[in-house]
Amino acid sequence: MEKRGAVKERKVAAEEPVEAALPSALPPPAAAALVFVAAGAVLMLEILAVRLLAPYVGLTLETTTSIIGAALAGIATGAAVGGYFADRTNTRLLIVGLLIVGGLLTLLTVPVVRWVGPGVRGDGNLAALGVTVIALVPAASVLSAVSPAVAHLQLHDLRASGTIVGRLSAWATAGALIGTFGTGFVVVPLMPVGTAVLLIGTVLVLTGIGLGATARLLPAAGLAGAVVGALALGALSAAANSPCDEETHYHCINVSATPKLSPHGLHLLLDNEYNSYVDLDDPTVLTYNYTRWIGEGIDSKYAPGEQLDAVFVGGGAFTLPGWLDATRPGSQAVVLELDGDVVGVDEEQLGLRTSPALRVSVGDARVGMLDVASDSADVVVGDAFSGLTVPWHLTTAEWIDEVKRVLRPGGLYTLNLIDYGPMDFIKAETATLLDAFADVRMVTFVDEEGEPAGGNVVMLASDQPMAGSVGSTAEGTYTFRRRALESFAGDAQTLRDDYAPVDQLLTVEE
Repeated sequence: MEKRGAVKERKVAAEEPVEAALPSALPPPAAAALVFVAAGAVLMLEILAVRLLAPYVGLTLETTTSIIGAALAGIATGAAVGGYFADRTNTRLLIVGLLIVGGLLTLLTVPVVRWVGPGVRGDGNLAALGVTVIALVPAASVLSAVSPAVAHLQLHDLRASGTIVGRLSAWATAGALIGTFGTGFVVVPLMPVGTAVLLIGTVLVLTGIGLGATARLLPAAGLAGAVVGALALGALSAAANSPCDEETHYHCINVSATPKLSPHGLHLLLDNEYNSYVDLDDPTVLTYNYTRWIGEGIDSKYAPGEQLDAVFVGGGAFTLPGWLDATRPGSQAVVLELDGDVVGVDEEQLGLRTSPALRVSVGDARVGMLDVASDSADVVVGDAFSGLTVPWHLTTAEWIDEVKRVLRPGGLYTLNLIDYGPMDFIKAETATLLDAFADVRMVTFVDEEGEPAGGNVVMLASDQPMAGSVGSTAEGTYTFRRRALESFAGDAQTLRDDYAPVDQLLTVEE
């Protein structure tokens, strides 16, 4: 009996070291903090990537989808790989390594985008997806491996596994929420995107170094290497010049002089696309073709010098509002501009002076239009589109109903559109206007067959028949009337709030 007891005791003793070999769990607050920080960093990078990539790949549904998809791919990859290695390595050391490497990859994000971005500008959706994957997936994957590694470290009692995993998941989700809202509402308005990414990467590396040093998991050489790597990549990130003179909530802004056109002419570029041109000495100068076509459309409908009440949807450099004030003194204008920082740049560099006759409403035009009185405008000018960004909610039948509400009987709605190739977007918008207005016209360049050639197109629409001369007489342009536009639109579907696939219809370049 004593022999059997001794054998049993030896078996128990042999099992004890296995239990003791399990890595000790982190204090619950520390575990929660780690998953909170890692998950929050991933979502912050996702939000910042939208602004970081916009100057190169635009801000369309496809590019936003690419960024979200890349972030999710990184999260899925990191969760799987992190769990795999957590079962096979020193889990605490793994977490330290993930935080440091994730931070270093985050610091590398800005240089990668600034190096690769210019080469893919204008190359379409696949190029946008490629640069997004290169810039975002590595950091997102490594950081997303932190949560399963921490969960493995904490799971010593299967009876509490649901509680532990649920608590960690809740903290990770909380980090993602705080990262999302904090970035959109606080970080982006507070600092440049490059600076924000630099701070996130630095915090991650310091967190990893701190955890490694506290637990004595990293040798002195490892700590020194992490510090040197962070300093080198941080310097590289800071040296990667931003393509923007100023970064705003929505745009990368640049202002460039054009001495060949005029000694006092300035171009406003938004997300590296030419948006507006203004001559500081002569506001009557309309350099872009589409601005001349809009001006000619207004002048051909209304008597010279007649005072008009106008609503401008989109401000840009305020070229057209300035032209209206200069050519029709006493006119009243309201400008609905999404980006208040653009207005600030206009005031500082482009000669904008607001007044009771030229008022600015900052905010989304679809919302701002609700505050414009019914039957208060002779003209509504739509100029909120660029080659890479089309606010789809300003193209639909419901939006046009708001425009018609604001226009006086016989008033003019004129808008600038951009499309190439088959021009499916312009066909759909033409169909939408034809359904809403009694008279619709299109001013544009034509090809050898006399069909719209693509590029900028100006639409003119009114709820009453317009005089035969309304349009443009500029050389090389043609004004299409309703019957021709009905044929041009063909069977294109009307754009509606619940069906406006503008990004899919639009062809950015031929």
